[in-house]
Amino acid sequence: MRKTSPAKINMFIFIDRFTRRKRPISLFTLSRSYSAAASATGEATPYSKLHTEYQFKPPISLKPQQNPKVQFNPPARKQSKPPYRPPSSLDRTGLEPVRSSLPFDFRFSYTESSPNVRPIGLREPKYSPFGPGRLDRVWTGVCAPAVDPKVGSAEAEKELEEKRMVWREKIQGEPLSNAERKAIVEKCQKHRTKRQINLGRDGLTHNMLNDIHNNWKHAEAVRIKCLGVPTVDMKNVCTQLEDKTFGKIINRHGGVLVLYRGRNYHPKKRPVIPLMLWKPQEPVYPRLIKTTIDGLTIEETKELRKRGLAMPALTKLAKNGYYGSLVPMVRDAFITEELVRLDCKGLQKSDYRKIGCKLRDLVPCILVTFDKEQIVVWRGKDYMPIEDGFFLRERESFDDPVTDMVQSANENNGTDNLQNAHYFVSSDEDE
Repeated sequence: MRKTSPAKINMFIFIDRFTRRKRPISLFTLSRSYSAAASATGEATPYSKLHTEYQFKPPISLKPQQNPKVQFNPPARKQSKPPYRPPSSLDRTGLEPVRSSLPFDFRFSYTESSPNVRPIGLREPKYSPFGPGRLDRVWTGVCAPAVDPKVGSAEAEKELEEKRMVWREKIQGEPLSNAERKAIVEKCQKHRTKRQINLGRDGLTHNMLNDIHNNWKHAEAVRIKCLGVPTVDMKNVCTQLEDKTFGKIINRHGGVLVLYRGRNYHPKKRPVIPLMLWKPQEPVYPRLIKTTIDGLTIEETKELRKRGLAMPALTKLAKNGYYGSLVPMVRDAFITEELVRLDCKGLQKSDYRKIGCKLRDLVPCILVTFDKEQIVVWRGKDYMPIEDGFFLRERESFDDPVTDMVQSANENNGTDNLQNAHYFVSSDEDE
């Protein structure tokens, strides 16, 4: 490896020190910086040709601010839109209350409440479930009567009943023949249509009337399936349906009904039915179970309850089942037994209490207890079996023998006329 001489090393050190020195500021750089500052301030300099030869004008941003106290105006803020308020059904500003010409009192349930039973108190103030200012009728806490309760009388009730009968006769028109009835019932069968209205534990409610008329827009009849507490008294269900809708039941099998609208029914002339916006609280009625049964002492009442809970159950009630045969079953059991127990496990307390209330009025009998989800009823001391045709059969036939006879006579006359015509035609041909 060759060694460098010390003379070369000294030369490199000198060159390195010379290059690290700061360069002196020359006159050219000073004049250049001065001309740039002068052009920024807008002053003409003898060293710059921008102003003299090229008429250069510096932009406003490079000029010094003449008025440093200039107020800055922020852009106007866009006004925010008011918050969206969806339309409310309770807002009735500028609207008149709905006027309905239906000739009966509006109730929440027409099958589960009776105008003959008066409550002993109310659970809430008399707020109308139709909404404030939406109906021209007064809400009494139980119903909205068609006639003002302050002016109502027995004559007004008779007039309303006559008006209902006239409306129904006008809408129904001529009765259906058996062939027409069978054809309409066939269209409403389960395998032909899914159009159906379910009637549950609340019975025939007021808003259900609107559902029935909506179905009558598209079909002559509608299928109604009844389940739960109202099926204990199916005759009341059928009566209320025909009375409140002005229709006619043309077929019934168990809890399934077919309700016909009538020959002269027109959907555009349907009555005005204001809707209930919420379910009102049920009023307070007298107690169903008394501490002591009438005619018995406290000890006898306790003994009767123990015996009733210990005896075998007559039947077990299913939840939301069909109870159309319950009243005849209890009546038949009272022929041989003094007490009857019904197993209601799984049912709501309000349901089996309503069932017990219906049994008390329809059998009739005396309620003993509702303990342990059981209904125990007593036939009483002087019980006499009742035999009447109050309850409907399991399957009801709506065939009219008179129309059948007339129809068969017309068919026979038609066949005779055809035979005579055929005879005369054949005799003419033979000649």
